[in-house]
Amino acid sequence: MPAVATKSLVNTFNPENPRVKKLISQMTGPFLRLYLLYKLPMAWFMGMSVKSLTPLKAESTVPYGWRSQNPFRSIYFIAQAGAAEFPAGLMAMLAIEDRGCKISMLVSRVESEFTKKATDTTTFTCEDGLLIQETVQKAIDTGEGHSCVVTSIGRMPNGEIVSTHKLTWSFKVKN
Repeated sequence: MPAVATKSLVNTFNPENPRVKKLISQMTGPFLRLYLLYKLPMAWFMGMSVKSLTPLKAESTVPYGWRSQNPFRSIYFIAQAGAAEFPAGLMAMLAIEDRGCKISMLVSRVESEFTKKATDTTTFTCEDGLLIQETVQKAIDTGEGHSCVVTSIGRMPNGEIVSTHKLTWSFKVKN
């Protein structure tokens, strides 16, 4: 039986792509504040930021303060959900930008578990960039919509996990 050649996405994603490098620079630099104000005004209002961004891993933060807190003196659950979605969304944008296609992306499901009150700046980490790249590529290859479930974990500065979010991202090539 002949061996089946499989395409490695590590080989198909080009982190040196000038469009990818530009997007990383924009999302980790001062341009981010303007982007948030224009595209995600609630994220801008809450003071969300990008801590790190690579094609395989991304981190965002949401500060604890009057703009993001609930009446019980912790970060409001919706602020945490938004900050959890952000790193995966950024990696999806990188995957789409690298391929140069018009692809729609949508969060179609969110499952969240809150294990501790978030009473300090919280960092959300998503390390599912390869899964996102594979799903975007499947959508391109088949012309059909494809989904993947990624995990984003929120931690306070002392390392304590405050929430875990499983987000279903759906991708479809635009006609």
